[in-house]
Amino acid sequence: MNIVHDLEVLFREHGYFVIWIGLLLEFIALPFPGETTMAYAGFIAYKGLLDWKLLILFSFLGTAMGITITYWIGRKAGLPFFRRFGKWFFLPPHKLEKTSVWFNKYGSGLIFIGYFIPGVRHFTGYFAGSIALPFRKFMLYAYSGALVWAALFVSIGKVFGPQWKYMFELAAHYSAIASAVILLAIVLIVLYRCRRSLRSMYKARFSPAKPQEEVQVQVSGSSAKEEEGGPFASSSKDSPAPERTTNS
Repeated sequence: MNIVHDLEVLFREHGYFVIWIGLLLEFIALPFPGETTMAYAGFIAYKGLLDWKLLILFSFLGTAMGITITYWIGRKAGLPFFRRFGKWFFLPPHKLEKTSVWFNKYGSGLIFIGYFIPGVRHFTGYFAGSIALPFRKFMLYAYSGALVWAALFVSIGKVFGPQWKYMFELAAHYSAIASAVILLAIVLIVLYRCRRSLRSMYKARFSPAKPQEEVQVQVSGSSAKEEEGGPFASSSKDSPAPERTTNS
């Protein structure tokens, strides 16, 4: 795959900024292989060359910033503007119509699940802004979906390693259902690999500790035993027995 070779060169030269800027541009509807980039970046993290958590963070930031920009462009321009000039923004009428149909079917939840529907996620921000969806409601669905989407595709490369291409193709071709199954598999694999540390954390957190009152009772009980005989008990043991006198 030539695209993988190009991504390898980009990551070697620019690191985390590749995934941040690339995803931001993708959501402004510019051509960029976002899902492939995240999966391959996860594979680089699998080899120990990049940090998995930072990749998820930069992927989330790029996605969240990109879809937020499209929301405000749609909010300011309005739907009639995109119907007339959308083709100049990579938003032809048939894509707007497709997004409209999905919005009517799923409502605001489309912003979340739209990340996993090819050809829809790039336009949900524009459409949500053009219909004046409240920004707080938009943030709830857009940012939570961005986090799940970014974590899923980065984790495909990180968890499955050399098999990332096969798992990526499953997620890409079978969309939301395959993504949900792969996400569940990733969670189970991570839990299995971390089972020892999780078990020790559980024991440290929930193992019954000896009550402090019981310890104090034991200490006071032992002190009472030591003092039971009083000062005369010890002196009686140490003092010699009195001599007997006999009458001659």
